[in-house]
Amino acid sequence: MSQVEAIILAIIEGITEFLPVSSTGHMVIFSSFFKLEAEPFTKLYEVIIQFGAILAVVFLYWKRLISKKPISFYINLTIAVTPILIAGLLFSDYIKNALENPLFISIVLLMGGIVLLFVDNWFKQSTIETDDQITARNAFWIGMYQVLAIVFPGLSRSAATIIGGMQQKLNRSLAAEFSFFLAIPTMTAATAKSLLDIIKEQPQLLNEGGKKMLLMGTAIAFVVALIAIKGFIGYVKLKGFKVFGYYRIILGVSLLTLIALGRL
Repeated sequence: MSQVEAIILAIIEGITEFLPVSSTGHMVIFSSFFKLEAEPFTKLYEVIIQFGAILAVVFLYWKRLISKKPISFYINLTIAVTPILIAGLLFSDYIKNALENPLFISIVLLMGGIVLLFVDNWFKQSTIETDDQITARNAFWIGMYQVLAIVFPGLSRSAATIIGGMQQKLNRSLAAEFSFFLAIPTMTAATAKSLLDIIKEQPQLLNEGGKKMLLMGTAIAFVVALIAIKGFIGYVKLKGFKVFGYYRIILGVSLLTLIALGRL
């Protein structure tokens, strides 16, 4: 992977991680298009730079994370993250195979886009406006929605958890914020597992050049994610999710066309 390709991947990660458009799907498609998917370092890079996006959430919301949340909020986060940790261990081989299938991801992008066109109308009546109103039951079902994101790569972890939150009667902005907070333990666990696997199986990937590229990508993803999060929350409060649905449909159809033409 060249430095330019690494920078583009980090920008893609920063923009798409917290938008309901699937960061994993975008990076897999980009890697496949430029024939990077076979490189072991690319797979490591795609996971590690997510840590930059995690840091963006911590940076933006650290005061609320530390001092303004009830203890029940942290209990609910633990409940919500548990299903995906279990599913990740049980279905790791399936997940790896699905992530290497651009056709599967393209179809999921398209279908997820159709869902986003209607989600604002499906869940108009929100009754949960603040963190302290979220129950353990709400958290569990949001966590189960998050599992769908690894069962169907291309669905988007953000989209799944936001839809799950709205289905559980959270308002749009609270559902998005809970999704951001839930990303912290979820993506930290994924990053840690990838690092441990690499240290155990392919430690040569973490040479001096590899470390520098990982640090660069993480920093870029951090800065871009800061901008994306602030813009996303403001937009969703006013406009909802329909525009992201149209984007996913256009992208999904475009990718399926490229696949049919043998270009992907």
